[in-house]
Amino acid sequence: MSLALALVSDEEAGSKYGVIPLIEKGVIKARDLALVPDTGCPDGSEIEIAEKSILWLKITTKGKQVHGSLPQQGLNAYRVGMRMALEIDGLLHKKYSGTDSLFDPPLSTFEPTKHELNVENINTVPGLDVQYFDCRVLPRYSLTDVVKDFDSVKVKLEKETGAKIELAALQCEQNTVPSSIDSEVPNRVRTALKKLRGLDARAVGIGGGTVALYFRRNGLDTAVWSTIDDMAHQPNEYCRIDNIVNDAKVFVHVVLS
Repeated sequence: MSLALALVSDEEAGSKYGVIPLIEKGVIKARDLALVPDTGCPDGSEIEIAEKSILWLKITTKGKQVHGSLPQQGLNAYRVGMRMALEIDGLLHKKYSGTDSLFDPPLSTFEPTKHELNVENINTVPGLDVQYFDCRVLPRYSLTDVVKDFDSVKVKLEKETGAKIELAALQCEQNTVPSSIDSEVPNRVRTALKKLRGLDARAVGIGGGTVALYFRRNGLDTAVWSTIDDMAHQPNEYCRIDNIVNDAKVFVHVVLS
């Protein structure tokens, strides 16, 4: 058996320059085994075998900017944008309400996140509003259908308000069939954790995205595992040196077993 270590770019932005070219050029092949150290828990007892699909959507609403004292002469893009956010939020949570206990949280999530500055001062009615949604959707649902729902609300509000609304998918990654906890890589990790740490590891799914998506999509037997405190994207994000050292022992056991 040979071992390859891949340190890849743009993992959180579509992997256009990272894992995908390695797969397309045959550097990584379907017969290979993949272990991705990109998620985990503080004691290392969770092996990730599934991920939610990810949709990042930009919503640009165009109205007419006017003075705050004369709103009837303009069209408040911010108000229309808020209606868009609230209506699509209610629709998606109702329509895609199924759950899967493999994941935490066990349901699809649809979160309005970033909002760009619309005007500099308080006494101006904005003519432009730009906001973003971060959607993490259970694999059973189609992202194509979710985008169609955004579009249906967009068309409705354009007719009702006269505003122009543009939608742009900044990331749209439909996830695939989960790995099996009994397949080779997850089973090797589980065996190593039992021997080295006395842990009975369990299978989990996550809402975050890793390069495991592209491995699974191309038929590779894949597991995602490491020992981490749950600090991703938080202030003072850190990793523990002891975790890195002890995880390396698990990786060696996985390779040599």
